[in-house]
Amino acid sequence: MHEKPIAFVFPGQGSQQVGMLAAAYEKFAVVRDTFEEASQALDVNIWSLVMSGPQQALNLTETTQPVLLTCSVALWRAWEESSGAPPCIMAGHSLGEFSALVCAGALGFADAVKLVRKRGQFMQTAVPAGQGAMAAIIGVEDSEVIRICQQVAQEENSIVSAVNFNSPGQVVIAGNVAAVDIAISALKEAGAKRALPLPVSAPFHTQLMKPAGEHLAEVMAGMMIASPKIPVVHNVNATVEPDPEKIRTLLVEQIYSPVQWTACMRRVIEAGAQHVVECGPGKVLSGLSRRIEKTLHCYSLEEPEALLATAAELK
Repeated sequence: MHEKPIAFVFPGQGSQQVGMLAAAYEKFAVVRDTFEEASQALDVNIWSLVMSGPQQALNLTETTQPVLLTCSVALWRAWEESSGAPPCIMAGHSLGEFSALVCAGALGFADAVKLVRKRGQFMQTAVPAGQGAMAAIIGVEDSEVIRICQQVAQEENSIVSAVNFNSPGQVVIAGNVAAVDIAISALKEAGAKRALPLPVSAPFHTQLMKPAGEHLAEVMAGMMIASPKIPVVHNVNATVEPDPEKIRTLLVEQIYSPVQWTACMRRVIEAGAQHVVECGPGKVLSGLSRRIEKTLHCYSLEEPEALLATAAELK
């Protein structure tokens, strides 16, 4: 193993900002080439969307997903070109799992860009706009969040569940709007420090996403998936999976299953990783990583200086 064991982590929706990666785009030809490749695959100028937005357009799920995937793959290619050391393990948060699988050589980039745009469309249309909601709950034990959501779902004959276990004491819930509102009140009574509704357009990772999973399975049926060259930890069960057919199944299940991010990071730590490199815009996962394990050294690659300095440091 590399003497400084590295894990690469790839962010999901919520990390997108107008103007992200502007400096990396200027600095690295490989970043420009990656955006060009994605634009050709989708027949849309992705870079102009990143630069001019508006943020509202960038936040549309079917746009966010291919754009973030492209950002992550572009930075990964710049890392490789800068002689950055190979990671011993990878993980991605929700959409980020697709980025990880592209960078690990399991999915072709052009295929994946088209796939995640469709994934975004399926997720958006599975639940009509305005009927689903998500909220971040801070300061309540995971088990208590699960219990309260189950109770509310039963009493209201509706859907609300814990969907992202992001770090100890930070869980995202999602479901039908009314049920989420009731669960927020109940969780505040149970001692939540904060319960923040999230600016998303659909209740991701709930059973309401089952139809999206069925559509995704149809699209993925003909897709080439290879065994990853670098182990990738999966959101659904926090395990590494070398079998392409099982990866296919896990990517479908992921759309309507909770993201077990805390467990994924524990698996990364078990693999020996002490350095966590966030390969994408922003520093959301770096913050979560430190909450999960204080001893981890975290880096983000969005700025060219940071990418080059990290590549040199972790050689």
